[in-house]
Amino acid sequence: QVQLVESGGGLVQPGGSLRLSCVASGFIFKDYHMTWFRQAPGKERELVAAVGNFGISTLHVDSVKGRFTISRDNVKKTIYLQMNSLNIEDTAVYSCGAVKRWADIRDIKSYDYWGLGTQVTVSS
Repeated sequence: QVQLVESGGGLVQPGGSLRLSCVASGFIFKDYHMTWFRQAPGKERELVAAVGNFGISTLHVDSVKGRFTISRDNVKKTIYLQMNSLNIEDTAVYSCGAVKRWADIRDIKSYDYWGLGTQVTVSS
């Protein structure tokens, strides 16, 4: 069965770092572009970063550019999100998603698979 399982979240102080992982199974991983979304309490789910199916194309939204880095390992069927210089506004549940078309990375309705998410809390 299809699974996307995130890990690596936790509690970190402002300025700290975390590395999130998302392990995929049950589908042809290299056929999908992969993304990280986040949802803070009372806010809409928002795209954070995306990586193309071969790991060449990447996108990071302006609010995380220069601080977060998305990557993938097609052998391990895993994507990562290295998060540095975390601030309180980064507090959210982070989820990974799989989508077939790069043009649809911002369209939640186009996604085939989602993980359940991992909580990231930035607090002093």
